[in-house]
Amino acid sequence: MKSFLAFLVAMGIIVALGDAYCFSKRYKPGKADKGCMLNGKLYPLGHIERTEDCHRCDCSRTEMRCCSIFSTPVAYDEENCEVIFNEESCDYDVVQKNDPSKECSRVARVG
Repeated sequence: MKSFLAFLVAMGIIVALGDAYCFSKRYKPGKADKGCMLNGKLYPLGHIERTEDCHRCDCSRTEMRCCSIFSTPVAYDEENCEVIFNEESCDYDVVQKNDPSKECSRVARVG
C-alpha cells in the first residue's frame, strides 16, 4: 500500500510538471507588426503570461507560440464527481456532485 501511494504521488508530480498542449501560428511578413491575433483579440509582441482563454504565449512578428496553462482531468470517479472549469485559476476543478464545495480525490490529469 505504501509503494502504491508513493507511485501516485510520483505520478502526480510528473503530471504537474509536464508541458501542456501547445500550438503555433505563423504569420506572413508584415501581418503581425502590431502583435498577434488569438481568438479575435490582439496581443502585444513579446511574452504573454496569460491569455483570456488560459494560454501562455510568445508573440513575434513571424509566429505566435502558445501552451495551455491548465491540465485536463482524465481519471476520476465519474459517478460521484463532476468537472467544472474555473476561469479564475485557469484549471479544472473536480468536485463532488452532491457537494460541489468538496473536491474529489484520486484525480489523474494530463496536459
